[in-house]
Amino acid sequence: MTQALYRKYRPKQWDAVIGQDHVVQTLINSVRADRVAHAYLFAGPRGTGKTTVARLLAKAVNCLNDDPAQRPDNACEHCAAVNENRFMDLIEIDAASNNGVDDVRDLRDKINFAPTQGRYKVYIVDEVHMMSGGAFNALLKTLEEPPPHAIFVLATTEIHKIPATVLSRCQRHEFRRVPIDEIVANLKQIAAAENIQVEDEALTLIARQSAGGMRDAQSLLDQLASTGAKITLALAQQVLGTATSQTVLDVIASILDHRPARGLETIHRALDSGADPRSLARQLVEYTRGLMLIQMGNADQVEAAREVKTQMEAHAKSFNAPEVLRMMKIFNNAAVDLRGGWQPSLSLELALAEAVEAPAESPQPAAPVRTQPKPASAPAAESKPEVKKDASPNGGPAQPVVESPVINSNDIVKAWKPLINALPKAQANLGALMNSVKMIDVQGRTLILGMASDVLVEKLNKPDQIETIQRLIKDHLRVDISVRCVVTTAKGKLPAHVAQDGMVAAAIQHGGEIVDMDE
Repeated sequence: MTQALYRKYRPKQWDAVIGQDHVVQTLINSVRADRVAHAYLFAGPRGTGKTTVARLLAKAVNCLNDDPAQRPDNACEHCAAVNENRFMDLIEIDAASNNGVDDVRDLRDKINFAPTQGRYKVYIVDEVHMMSGGAFNALLKTLEEPPPHAIFVLATTEIHKIPATVLSRCQRHEFRRVPIDEIVANLKQIAAAENIQVEDEALTLIARQSAGGMRDAQSLLDQLASTGAKITLALAQQVLGTATSQTVLDVIASILDHRPARGLETIHRALDSGADPRSLARQLVEYTRGLMLIQMGNADQVEAAREVKTQMEAHAKSFNAPEVLRMMKIFNNAAVDLRGGWQPSLSLELALAEAVEAPAESPQPAAPVRTQPKPASAPAAESKPEVKKDASPNGGPAQPVVESPVINSNDIVKAWKPLINALPKAQANLGALMNSVKMIDVQGRTLILGMASDVLVEKLNKPDQIETIQRLIKDHLRVDISVRCVVTTAKGKLPAHVAQDGMVAAAIQHGGEIVDMDE
């Protein structure tokens, strides 16, 4: 069986460790001065060398070379045994599957036995944050006063989960993400040794995709090399799922042209052809990120085919910077959204609807709305079902009296999240739409829900969904109320004196603001 590249090229000497010089140098000095600590904590992102350095430390403290500066020498019997995974005094424990009190007690019972081969017994506990609270407590005494022949190395990717009592008993070392250029240099060496044909642009893409993890980068190179073809940028993008598809270009074009129907058709066509919605959302995020980099003057950091980059440059000029940032945030939310339920396209549909509604330019304040009383003789121009007319006590013209709301809108706002959470899983789509409501107001016996676009209003304003919302409110708030959906850019409520279907309400719902009233 072929050995994985990350195992084949695991560092066997201190100087082969990449990107962790601050840790390595400290440990080298400790070995040379014979001042090795009894417990270490290695913390940092996955694939940055924590276990590798722990094994090097175990090899160094048990190396038979007379010169401490030469340890490990990879020539003695003990070093060879560690390299070949047959050194009896190196014990690696996976805390994810050995995280109970009984496991720690078993370890504690065995630790007092003298080393079988070497000078020290070295215990490497990987993913130590997975241990239970009881297991940590059982380990404390051993960490504080271990036998003189025992060394503990605890490794974790989530140091915030380690109890302070454990942290205080260990010498702590933080592992950093490996810089992109150092990952690329390492991959070039491996590619040359393995006779792998690969383009420099592809290596840079692999390094970026690995997010600073050397092991992940080597695994990705291994995966791409198994295709048997020369690793080009296009091949790497295709295999890693970062290639910009025509679907992405068409969706961006639909946003630019403010044509949501065409964008939805594009998305549905791609999903019907087998595309993964999250993968498509991630591609849209990557594309908009490219637009941002171009706008910021960092076009050289964009990994894309020449023709795609040309299209990116055109789009970067067509959109302004706030629009690009807005789109990137919207599609990033869709990429991590779990609310789609049985309708996988919903998150993308909502994201597209919100993106299309983004203003073509930086939003300007809407004209202020100033209300004026109508002359007594003026006919009513609008239907106002929630306004009653009472005669003036002096026999004057009838005065409009606004019907009081059946419930305070703030009460519904406070209960909105619990109402969404009360929905069964089968109605996850309705919950997502309710989460998209931007404005909640009550006028008389009508609940007004403001949405960002016609698309969202159309999706929510269906009889069965409206009935569900009414039932939720009645069950939780004991109020019978009708529901009406409107398009709005407002983020608050309509004042009590404003009729819900009037001209003033329409202006407020589109971003207007009442700044003055004539009595």
